Amino acid sequence: MSVALSSESLLDLAKSRAPADRERLLLAIADLCDTPHAGEAMMAPQIQGLLSSIFMSLVVEAERDIRQRLSEKLAGADWAPPALINVLALDEIEIARPVIEKSPLLRDLDLVRLLVEATIEHQVEIARRPRISQNIVSAILHQGEPAVLTALAANDSAELSPRDMAELVERSRQIAALRQPLARHPRLTSDLAERLYLWVGQALKKSLTDRFRLDSEALDRALAHSVAEAHAGAPRASGPRMVKARDGEREEMERRLIEKLHGAGQLRPGYLVRALREGRLTLFVTALAMLGRFEAGQVQRAIDSDQPELLGLACAAVGIDRSVFPTILELVRDLNGGRPGGGPDSGRRAVGAFAPVSPSVANAAFRQAARTL
Repeated sequence: MSVALSSESLLDLAKSRAPADRERLLLAIADLCDTPHAGEAMMAPQIQGLLSSIFMSLVVEAERDIRQRLSEKLAGADWAPPALINVLALDEIEIARPVIEKSPLLRDLDLVRLLVEATIEHQVEIARRPRISQNIVSAILHQGEPAVLTALAANDSAELSPRDMAELVERSRQIAALRQPLARHPRLTSDLAERLYLWVGQALKKSLTDRFRLDSEALDRALAHSVAEAHAGAPRASGPRMVKARDGEREEMERRLIEKLHGAGQLRPGYLVRALREGRLTLFVTALAMLGRFEAGQVQRAIDSDQPELLGLACAAVGIDRSVFPTILELVRDLNGGRPGGGPDSGRRAVGAFAPVSPSVANAAFRQAARTL
């Protein structure tokens, strides 16, 4: 039977709603996939149009198991209709996984669209896809989703530039899951290994030391010095004072202090109250931004606004207890000229931000709200 006749028969089956015909259609497609040199014949323009009609007709109303079997069969085919592959890639993850992993028809633009539109599970599969390009790597880094970054770090075949590797190592300060795959990554350099050494556990410290012949004693001394310096902080103020305005040098010193605390695993939500009691508002802003992975400008705009509930969301996102927040709000207002304002009812509204939701939900809500400031 010729390919054209086979395709006409398939189209007749595609028009049928009978379950038996649907099964026969799937089996017929499977036979086409397994036919030697089928791809060469299927690439003919007149056949491509017919195939697109057949496949799309099947997928629109097909049962889940049929879509999954179709995805598995077409995952590696270079002659399948690209529109169908994109539809399958957006299906539920068990159906999408084979085509995301293998399909040569998914181009960079298709993958970037999936990163924007699809679920975290789909994004993780894209990060695991063999030999993803630097365009895809850049899109993943830009989004900064921890689970997707971790999958990227474990993908040895991804086109990671030295700058990309440096960014992943920097992100591993906050995302512990990145550390193990990065420690084993073939593109990790000795310079990056020294940076990674500062915030990994003992087992990975030994692995890095053995692999790159690092001077572990010198690195441990440097780490101990950083922790001691971070705990020492700056001299305590005699009382609350206005410290919002800082020159560039002081802001840089505070940023480095917070980075050292965070890198050593010593930055805790309780530090926010300490910073405010010492009258150090910009230190509070920097620490809150680091803990919540916010932009410092977002936090600053929130405390300058007339919406104290935004500060409540940010504090809820980093694990501040509801009972502690009124103290934080009062201290911030003392140091920030009465802001965030909002009127006599604002305190109650702000505490309402500590609704029974998870910190991740509060984090997302703060980010969304901060975009409008």
